[in-house]
Amino acid sequence: MKSIALLFLVVICGVAGWGQKLKPKKRSNGEEINFRTKTKDVCTMSMSGDEEMKLRIECKSQGKSYWCEYTGKPSVCRPFRNNPKLYWNQIAVELRKLPRACESTQVLKATMCQKAPADAVMKQIAAGMEPEDLANQDKSVQKTSASVRGAGKSSVKKIGKPAILPLIKPTQHGQGSENETEAMKLAREHCWESLHGFCSYIIGIFRG
Repeated sequence: MKSIALLFLVVICGVAGWGQKLKPKKRSNGEEINFRTKTKDVCTMSMSGDEEMKLRIECKSQGKSYWCEYTGKPSVCRPFRNNPKLYWNQIAVELRKLPRACESTQVLKATMCQKAPADAVMKQIAAGMEPEDLANQDKSVQKTSASVRGAGKSSVKKIGKPAILPLIKPTQHGQGSENETEAMKLAREHCWESLHGFCSYIIGIFRG
């Protein structure tokens, strides 16, 4: 009976240990941390990778944007493996103390990994700056040219064929005035007052 109980205890311990081995490691891939520098630059840092991590920092300041990238193997630091989120938060705290996040920071190292091997240090591999004013200017020029083209097309569509006016045959002065007088008399006799002009015109046409 004791042997069965002992065997049952061994099985339970083995299952528990196997479950701990299958426990997923803490990861920080795809995470982003937002922060502001000493001069109020708005920055975002994002992390990717597994054994060798890549850190990208993007900031905006006074109409300009700048960025920089770092690589390293913080996984060789045991505290990092236990709590990677704390590691990156410590990096962000150090960056907040700087006027510019990508200046004078060729190396980034968290406080929790001060005694870690040199591979744990994040080293800067690239940096750049992009003036947003030029990009906005290009966009405004494109919008202006598009609106001008649209206005040109609409104006072309509005221009139609010129109106064709009826040609009036010239008549002799004496005959025309006589016909006009007789037509007006007939119009006054047979048409309403509001239609005298129209009736006289029609009568004048038929009378030639």
